Amino acid sequence: MKSTKTDALVLRRAVASDAAEAAEVWLRSYAAALPGVRRAHTDDEVRYWFREVVVPHQETWVATADGTIVAVMVLDGEELDQLYVDPPWRGRGVGDRLVDLAKRRVPAGLELWTFQVNAPARRFYERHGFVAAEHTDGSRNEEREPDVRYVWRPEPS
Repeated sequence: MKSTKTDALVLRRAVASDAAEAAEVWLRSYAAALPGVRRAHTDDEVRYWFREVVVPHQETWVATADGTIVAVMVLDGEELDQLYVDPPWRGRGVGDRLVDLAKRRVPAGLELWTFQVNAPARRFYERHGFVAAEHTDGSRNEEREPDVRYVWRPEPS
């Protein structure tokens, strides 16, 4: 049985020195979750992107356990742009905590894209109140993979 204890988990803004480790989490998570989806960029290009673009210029958050990055989330305005959890940490509440943080950071509502073939991610987002708003043939993304746009809006008070 997997542990669901996440009390020792720390969520914090990423700093420059986190870029390499965050990129490795992204690479491992993408490979595990999307083995049949073509990657548009090499590992080194992903590492460069994290080091030069994502961490220094976007609202990047990391989840750490015992000082090790176990998940990464990127917010871009109202878009939850990236959410990747290291495979050994899936199903342990890390993604839940990051989505809750995203909702607190952008309380007016969020949007995100995920690939249609990523059924576990789709179930995860739907469980968190996201609703499929658009399905595409993938012609607008670099991977050329059919995707789906999800939207979350807070409940009216």
